[in-house]
Amino acid sequence: MEHEEKKLSSKMIYQGRVVTLRTDMVELENGQITSREVIEHPGGVGIAALDRDGCLLMVRQFRYPTDTQLLEIPAGKLEYGEDPLTAGRRELEEETGHIAARWTSLGQLWPTPAYDMEMIHLFLAEDLTPTRQHLDPGEFLTVERIPLQRLVKLVLDGKVRDAKTQIAVLKLAMARRGR
Repeated sequence: MEHEEKKLSSKMIYQGRVVTLRTDMVELENGQITSREVIEHPGGVGIAALDRDGCLLMVRQFRYPTDTQLLEIPAGKLEYGEDPLTAGRRELEEETGHIAARWTSLGQLWPTPAYDMEMIHLFLAEDLTPTRQHLDPGEFLTVERIPLQRLVKLVLDGKVRDAKTQIAVLKLAMARRGR
Protein backbone atom coordinates (compact mmCIF):
# COMPACT_ATOMS: atom_id res chain seq x y z
CA MET A 1 0.00 0.00 0.00
CA GLU A 2 1.26 3.46 -0.90
CA HIS A 3 1.24 6.05 1.87
CA GLU A 4 1.09 9.75 1.15
CA GLU A 5 0.26 13.10 2.70
CA LYS A 6 -1.01 15.96 0.52
CA LYS A 7 0.38 19.44 1.18
CA LEU A 8 -2.42 22.01 1.36
CA SER A 9 -0.44 25.13 2.33
CA SER A 10 2.98 26.21 3.50
CA LYS A 11 4.20 29.09 5.70
CA MET A 12 7.84 30.07 6.21
CA ILE A 13 8.59 30.60 9.92
CA TYR A 14 12.34 31.27 9.86
CA GLN A 15 15.08 31.64 7.26
CA GLY A 16 18.68 31.43 8.44
CA ARG A 17 22.14 30.92 6.94
CA VAL A 18 21.94 27.13 7.06
CA VAL A 19 18.29 26.17 7.44
CA THR A 20 14.78 27.38 6.75
CA LEU A 21 11.87 26.32 8.96
CA ARG A 22 8.37 26.11 7.54
CA THR A 23 5.00 24.83 8.71
CA ASP A 24 2.87 22.93 6.20
CA MET A 25 -0.79 22.02 6.53
CA VAL A 26 -1.32 18.51 5.15
CA GLU A 27 -4.18 16.14 4.51
CA LEU A 28 -3.60 12.62 5.83
CA GLU A 29 -4.76 9.40 4.16
CA ASN A 30 -7.90 9.36 6.32
CA GLY A 31 -8.83 12.94 5.33
CA GLN A 32 -7.72 14.47 8.64
CA ILE A 33 -5.90 17.82 8.40
CA THR A 34 -2.76 18.36 10.50
CA SER A 35 0.45 20.38 10.44
CA ARG A 36 4.04 19.36 9.74
CA GLU A 37 7.13 21.36 10.71
CA VAL A 38 9.83 21.00 8.07
CA ILE A 39 13.46 22.07 8.12
CA GLU A 40 14.75 22.87 4.65
CA HIS A 41 18.49 22.23 4.19
CA PRO A 42 20.52 22.02 0.97
CA GLY A 43 22.09 18.71 2.01
CA GLY A 44 25.61 17.67 2.72
CA VAL A 45 28.46 15.32 1.96
CA GLY A 46 30.47 12.92 4.07
CA ILE A 47 33.77 11.42 2.95
CA ALA A 48 35.29 8.12 4.07
CA ALA A 49 38.88 8.92 3.10
CA LEU A 50 40.81 5.64 3.15
CA ASP A 51 44.60 5.72 3.01
CA ARG A 52 46.97 2.99 1.76
CA ASP A 53 47.38 1.63 5.30
CA GLY A 54 43.65 0.96 5.72
CA CYS A 55 43.11 3.98 7.97
CA LEU A 56 40.34 6.53 7.61
CA LEU A 57 41.07 10.23 7.95
CA MET A 58 38.74 11.37 10.70
CA VAL A 59 38.07 14.79 12.18
CA ARG A 60 37.44 15.56 15.82
CA GLN A 61 35.50 18.74 16.47
CA PHE A 62 33.17 20.38 18.95
CA ARG A 63 29.51 20.39 17.89
CA TYR A 64 27.57 23.13 19.63
CA PRO A 65 24.05 21.60 19.43
CA THR A 66 25.25 18.42 21.17
CA ASP A 67 27.61 20.31 23.52
CA THR A 68 30.30 17.72 22.90
CA GLN A 69 33.31 16.88 20.79
CA LEU A 70 32.55 14.30 18.10
CA LEU A 71 34.69 12.01 15.96
CA GLU A 72 33.39 12.21 12.39
CA ILE A 73 34.29 11.58 8.79
CA PRO A 74 35.15 14.83 6.96
CA ALA A 75 31.91 16.45 5.87
CA GLY A 76 30.28 19.66 4.82
CA LYS A 77 27.17 21.43 3.63
CA LEU A 78 26.17 21.63 -0.01
CA GLU A 79 25.31 24.93 -1.59
CA TYR A 80 21.84 24.79 -3.19
CA GLY A 81 22.23 23.06 -6.58
CA GLU A 82 25.87 22.10 -5.98
CA ASP A 83 27.15 18.76 -7.29
CA PRO A 84 27.79 16.49 -4.27
CA LEU A 85 31.08 15.13 -5.66
CA THR A 86 32.40 18.66 -6.18
CA ALA A 87 31.49 19.48 -2.58
CA GLY A 88 33.11 16.25 -1.37
CA ARG A 89 36.39 17.09 -3.10
CA ARG A 90 36.32 20.60 -1.58
CA GLU A 91 35.50 19.43 1.94
CA LEU A 92 38.14 16.66 1.95
CA GLU A 93 40.89 19.10 1.08
CA GLU A 94 39.62 21.90 3.33
CA GLU A 95 39.27 19.71 6.41
CA THR A 96 42.07 17.15 6.04
CA GLY A 97 44.56 18.70 3.62
CA HIS A 98 44.24 15.77 1.18
CA ILE A 99 42.95 15.19 -2.33
CA ALA A 100 41.85 11.83 -3.72
CA ALA A 101 42.36 10.34 -7.18
CA ARG A 102 39.54 7.81 -6.85
CA TRP A 103 35.97 8.49 -5.69
CA THR A 104 33.14 5.99 -5.19
CA SER A 105 29.59 6.69 -4.03
CA LEU A 106 28.57 5.01 -0.78
CA GLY A 107 24.96 6.14 -1.26
CA GLN A 108 22.75 8.78 0.29
CA LEU A 109 20.86 9.05 3.55
CA TRP A 110 18.25 11.20 5.22
CA PRO A 111 19.53 11.54 8.81
CA THR A 112 16.25 12.83 10.30
CA PRO A 113 13.43 12.45 7.74
CA ALA A 114 10.62 13.04 10.23
CA TYR A 115 11.19 16.81 10.12
CA ASP A 116 14.31 17.57 8.04
CA MET A 117 14.84 17.50 4.24
CA GLU A 118 18.65 17.25 4.52
CA MET A 119 20.14 14.46 2.41
CA ILE A 120 23.76 13.47 2.97
CA HIS A 121 25.75 12.01 0.07
CA LEU A 122 28.47 9.60 1.22
CA PHE A 123 31.66 8.93 -0.71
CA LEU A 124 34.71 6.71 -0.44
CA ALA A 125 37.86 8.64 -1.36
CA GLU A 126 41.02 6.64 -2.15
CA ASP A 127 44.53 7.21 -3.54
CA LEU A 128 45.06 10.14 -1.20
CA THR A 129 47.71 12.81 -1.72
CA PRO A 130 48.55 15.35 0.98
CA THR A 131 48.07 19.01 0.08
CA ARG A 132 47.25 21.80 2.51
CA GLN A 133 44.40 22.04 4.99
CA HIS A 134 42.44 25.30 4.75
CA LEU A 135 39.64 25.45 7.29
CA ASP A 136 36.74 27.88 7.09
CA PRO A 137 36.91 30.87 9.46
CA GLY A 138 35.69 29.73 12.88
CA GLU A 139 36.23 26.03 12.06
CA PHE A 140 38.50 24.17 14.47
CA LEU A 141 39.21 20.46 14.17
CA THR A 142 41.89 17.84 14.58
CA VAL A 143 42.61 15.24 11.88
CA GLU A 144 43.21 11.67 13.08
CA ARG A 145 44.12 8.52 11.17
CA ILE A 146 42.24 5.52 12.57
CA PRO A 147 42.30 1.95 11.20
CA LEU A 148 38.96 0.96 9.66
CA GLN A 149 38.57 -2.12 11.87
CA ARG A 150 39.18 -0.05 15.01
CA LEU A 151 36.51 2.41 13.83
CA VAL A 152 34.03 -0.46 13.35
CA LYS A 153 34.63 -1.44 16.97
CA LEU A 154 34.24 2.19 18.12
CA VAL A 155 30.91 2.41 16.23
CA LEU A 156 29.62 -0.87 17.65
CA ASP A 157 30.73 0.14 21.17
CA GLY A 158 28.79 3.43 20.93
CA LYS A 159 31.93 5.59 20.93
CA VAL A 160 31.15 7.12 17.49
CA ARG A 161 27.78 8.81 17.83
CA ASP A 162 27.55 10.71 14.54
CA ALA A 163 25.05 8.96 12.23
CA LYS A 164 26.72 9.69 8.88
CA THR A 165 30.02 8.42 10.26
CA GLN A 166 28.47 5.23 11.64
CA ILE A 167 26.81 4.49 8.31
CA ALA A 168 29.88 5.27 6.20
CA VAL A 169 32.18 3.17 8.41
CA LEU A 170 29.85 0.17 8.52
CA LYS A 171 29.02 0.33 4.78
CA LEU A 172 32.69 0.56 3.89
CA ALA A 173 33.62 -2.32 6.23
CA MET A 174 30.86 -4.51 4.78
CA ALA A 175 31.82 -3.65 1.19
CA ARG A 176 35.47 -4.49 1.84
CA ARG A 177 34.47 -7.73 3.55
CA GLY A 178 32.45 -8.69 0.46
CA ARG A 179 35.39 -8.29 -1.94
